[in-house]
Amino acid sequence: MTDLTRSLARYVANPSFDQSQAQAYAIAKLGFIDTIGTMFAGANEPVVKLLLEHYGAYETPAEAPVLFAGLTKPSSIAACLNATAGHALDYDDVAMSGHPSTVLVPAILAEGHRLGVNGDRALAAYVVGYEVWSELVFREPGKYHLKGWHPTGVLGTVAVAAAVSVLHQLNEDQASNALAIAASMSSGLVANFGTMTKPFHAGRAAANGIEATRLALLGMTAAPDAFEHPAGYLNALSIKADADRTSPADRLNKTPRLLETGLSIKRYPVCYSCHRSIDGMLALVEAHQLKASDVKHIEVTIGPAQASMLRNHQPQTELDAKFSIEFAMASALIQGEVGLRQLKDDFVQRPEVRAIFDKVSVKINETPCPLEPSFALTDRVVVTLNDGRTLDSGEIRFPLGNAGNPMDESGMRMKFLDCLASAKELGVAVPVAGETLYERLVQLESAPSIQSLFDRDDSAR
Repeated sequence: MTDLTRSLARYVANPSFDQSQAQAYAIAKLGFIDTIGTMFAGANEPVVKLLLEHYGAYETPAEAPVLFAGLTKPSSIAACLNATAGHALDYDDVAMSGHPSTVLVPAILAEGHRLGVNGDRALAAYVVGYEVWSELVFREPGKYHLKGWHPTGVLGTVAVAAAVSVLHQLNEDQASNALAIAASMSSGLVANFGTMTKPFHAGRAAANGIEATRLALLGMTAAPDAFEHPAGYLNALSIKADADRTSPADRLNKTPRLLETGLSIKRYPVCYSCHRSIDGMLALVEAHQLKASDVKHIEVTIGPAQASMLRNHQPQTELDAKFSIEFAMASALIQGEVGLRQLKDDFVQRPEVRAIFDKVSVKINETPCPLEPSFALTDRVVVTLNDGRTLDSGEIRFPLGNAGNPMDESGMRMKFLDCLASAKELGVAVPVAGETLYERLVQLESAPSIQSLFDRDDSAR
């Protein structure tokens, strides 16, 4: 049996990024930029308002800001609120079958604010958290989503504990306890996709990872083999108990996996399982000037786990629609867009939109993607027209914005600024002008402190 728990703790206590630190930091900064943008954009969502009410009485200790609300809360609560907002629109980045940045960034910002850490350590913490997530996720031969586990909740909690342990500079024994405590605090169910609870998975993962680390600092103990034990983390999440508990973690402290799997930036505020198909439909709409009245049938080919996530075949609300391939195809066909303006209840309920739902069918591609375990290798859209013609998107490997087909710098900047502009239109407090904050994040490794990122400037008012 490998000493997996100890190997993870050893890495967290003494991380090294080989010769790849600058490259890893560049990708990590994308995670900070994307998460902070989507956090402000999602700050007005009902789940965030509900949590602000729920946590209203938790004023002390005043450790970290709820960045969009002008409030200061205990760091775990601030992280929970910021992470939930970041995931509320399902517009945040994707990697390793989950949403790493929306848990890592709010936790690092909150606890990093409390500790007064600089930008360099914040980025190191992100890379370590991502690496621990990666080490664990690829040990499971099955697909977490098909078993009902939301990786953002179950893997994110442990990843946050790793990242926050770096902020605190825990030693090996303390880091082992922090990770093992976090393992027992991990949860999140796919059944709750399409509800307010889904973004709350990210919020609780961020909060629980902080709490696990601080409990370890106080001396709470946990199993030294919590991950590899037959009754431990990996087996508990694996229906067939066939997770790899024995291979040595010999990739740690070498070239970070972040450079291999990267971050995929979303162009559309819906479940990532839809994105390749949306790209395919939009391309067909543009190339053939398609109208809804032209279309007899739409066949979408996706993977089995993708299909399980896209469970809402007759969505009624914007939350339902985020997890509906039928809505994605209808919006792309009717509006030529799947954006924040379409993710509204009144648009979802339009008769012409709903009329498309029954025209959509799903075909399963069983060939898995080696980089994203919950996705098929390729997706495809085939449209049959009323005149008998068939239009085929062809096989789509990577959507635009994916780590394998990345968005350029201007696209990142545009998305970030659009998110902040949308937040301001909704009355959300944005303490720093969008361009100013973007430039500060681009130079995050040089920031003297996390707090300085959000120092007010006159142009934001």
